[in-house]
Amino acid sequence: TPAVSPQVGSHRDISHESLSLFRLLEPQIEILVLGTGDRVERLHAATLKQMRECGIAVEVQDTANACATFNFLMNERRMVAAGLIPP
Repeated sequence: TPAVSPQVGSHRDISHESLSLFRLLEPQIEILVLGTGDRVERLHAATLKQMRECGIAVEVQDTANACATFNFLMNERRMVAAGLIPP
């Protein structure tokens, strides 16, 4: 049975569980860029710490800047993924 990630409708829904897909990617990503909509929102410190402990840095930005950061990192051939909440 495939794992199903919970729906993320706002930054409040971002959790260790909702980010589980990003920890399963092969090859492993090194950076996860999260776009939190129209503005940068704070995420739970424990969620960010858990991702770091898995070897994944998390960059939280408003979605427009997150898209630009993702594209920049892709052009640098970094192992990057993005989770984007529409503005």
